[in-house]
Amino acid sequence: MPQTRVPRPRRYLTCPPRFFDVRYAINPWMREDTVVDTALAQAQWETLIHTYRDHGHRVETAEPVPGLPDMVFAANSALVLAGRVFGSRFHAPQRRPEQLAYTSWFKAAGFEVHPPEAVCEGEGDLVPAGRFVLAGTGFRTTRAAHQEVQEFFGVPVISLLLVDPYFYHLDTALFTLDDENGANGGTGEDGANIAYYPGAFSPGSREVLERLFPDALIATRDDAMAFGLNSVSDGRHVFVAPRATGLIAQLTERGYVPVPVDLSELHKAGGGIKCCTQEIR
Repeated sequence: MPQTRVPRPRRYLTCPPRFFDVRYAINPWMREDTVVDTALAQAQWETLIHTYRDHGHRVETAEPVPGLPDMVFAANSALVLAGRVFGSRFHAPQRRPEQLAYTSWFKAAGFEVHPPEAVCEGEGDLVPAGRFVLAGTGFRTTRAAHQEVQEFFGVPVISLLLVDPYFYHLDTALFTLDDENGANGGTGEDGANIAYYPGAFSPGSREVLERLFPDALIATRDDAMAFGLNSVSDGRHVFVAPRATGLIAQLTERGYVPVPVDLSELHKAGGGIKCCTQEIR
């Protein structure tokens, strides 16, 4: 019988896709000749926001800035743990002005922001999972940033090497299923559990994940390419791309409640549900 999962209310930071476009190519999903339907992107994003709120979550928004088409991907702005903010330093020069815009939001909200010295793209490559922070590298965030994160938060950081350019950020290949404290019955080393696509990782990193999370949900490449792993879980409800049908079936079998939300227009820039969602812990 599937386990009963318990959700926890979350606080999310998002940014409307008012100026969303594909004007440059900094990952394999992006093509400079792509035609973007801005109205559709806005409507899909608004559906996500309404869905979060309908499930009891608090959603705040940063003001989008003209000329920053990727600012909608709020997850890249920082990692926030226990009210402490570790900011971002983007790899691509086109995105670097976002750093100032998001830092201004956090400061106005009463947070101090620690600026990283090394390239670091926030929750794009930093995924809290139980007592660890799982940290991706290989395409964007550097290993040096992983060390900075560990020193700043005092939380063990597990470095994972990404090897497939379609999964250029960790949050495109892996997400946390259960609450940070493991209260929802995960069976990883510390109670937390994850879902991931093994093919996105180097052999050694796959072995690390197998050891730490022996009961992880394993996704197929098809579901990963459908942005199924760019999902957000509140411990019970999993906000997930609707085309990730195999993943949705597995989540249901495990006792989670999939909540499909279509962000297909934003997929044109290589982002999905999680990319649009920064969690303020």
